[in-house]
Amino acid sequence: MTHDDFKVKVLGRAEVKSKLTPSSLSDGTAFGFIENDDRVLINTTLSNYKQDVETSKTPISFEIAGPHEYLYFNPSNTKVAIVTCGGLCPGVNNVIQSVVNQLYYRYKVKQIVGIRYGYEGFIAKYNHQEVELTPQSVDKIHFFGGTVLGTSRGDQDIVQIVDRLSKLNINILFCIGGDGTLRGAHAIHQEIHRRNLNISVAGIPKTIDNDINFIDKSFGFETAFTIANDIIRYAHNEAIGAYNGIAIVKLMGRNSGFIAAHAALSVHEVNLVLIPEMAFDMDGSNGFLNVLQRRLENRHHALIVVAEGAGQHFFDSATLEKDASGNIKNKDIGLFLKEKITEEFEAKGFPFVLKYIDPSYIIRSAPANANDSKFCGLLAQNAVHAAMAGKTDFVVGHWNSNFTLLPIPISVSKRKEIDVEGELWWNVIETTGQPASMKKQ
Repeated sequence: MTHDDFKVKVLGRAEVKSKLTPSSLSDGTAFGFIENDDRVLINTTLSNYKQDVETSKTPISFEIAGPHEYLYFNPSNTKVAIVTCGGLCPGVNNVIQSVVNQLYYRYKVKQIVGIRYGYEGFIAKYNHQEVELTPQSVDKIHFFGGTVLGTSRGDQDIVQIVDRLSKLNINILFCIGGDGTLRGAHAIHQEIHRRNLNISVAGIPKTIDNDINFIDKSFGFETAFTIANDIIRYAHNEAIGAYNGIAIVKLMGRNSGFIAAHAALSVHEVNLVLIPEMAFDMDGSNGFLNVLQRRLENRHHALIVVAEGAGQHFFDSATLEKDASGNIKNKDIGLFLKEKITEEFEAKGFPFVLKYIDPSYIIRSAPANANDSKFCGLLAQNAVHAAMAGKTDFVVGHWNSNFTLLPIPISVSKRKEIDVEGELWWNVIETTGQPASMKKQ
């Protein structure tokens, strides 16, 4: 990675004076307009700083998000479209509402439309008509989970999408979605650039798994592990209510186990956490089944939290399928564990009672909690600030307590994952008491 990889594109010179007034103070001590060279370091450790000084390197950094004194788009004749794609996630409606309110009340942009059912809403054959969005039409939507615009998965024809944007006279497109949505947004930007159109493409990261690169937290994640907290506590009641009671709770986390890890840290009752980033065996003296049996022999109950993408190495890769977005459809690791535990313990005559709980669709369709709702609003506000200033092909993020802007390509260059040699996973091991390794010995 180089410093240039983190430069956000702009459509052109911003010459329209903003009517926003971030601060009435002029002495530079209060919050004000953001300059393009205001940046936040990615690595803030003293050792990294010293290394950069010694090698005369420019530290890699993000552009800080915020309002700009001059805008690229004139609010009076700017038209905006909003689209939501991919799976459901707490907070999508909050983002829609906040984008609309920020545009309408702060920038006086009156032309805002919602695209129905994801990127396919741009394609004529689906016959999904766009809807007008006003503060009145989005007034109560933050009380509900899901997305009022609807969503879909899968690739759509980029040429047709840009044709529709051009026909609708759209100046700014806000794409709310995860990794696949952002890749699509970048492809839309490339086609816009090829045609030399003045359309800004802004990404607002939506992933319940919290797995977007260079963004320390995505909206919906906190709500997800907060709801999981309650479910895990109830599952613990099930486990301790029977002799050698076992409760398995499967949580979302296709490639990254952040929900499982944070939920376990929030409930100090979990005994085993399994995530996609860790390798483990079923058999062997230190394998999962023996670790579980020793736990039951000592305490006579066990609570297991497993991320959906964990243990996929136990399945035949030749039988794996993909969804419409190209993501591998994971086999059900929760049912697999249930079957293996049952098979092992029944063969040994080891008494047990097992309950399996999968609350995934309940969690992802819930409304955002208070902190996530606040976070959604701030992400939306900063995305609007950047887009009105002519920034494009960017995603709004959060890093080191700052809202940031980063180019979409760098944000989708790889998925963020838990470092099993890092502090977060060490905290999980300390909290659960599980072995650092469940590999055969």
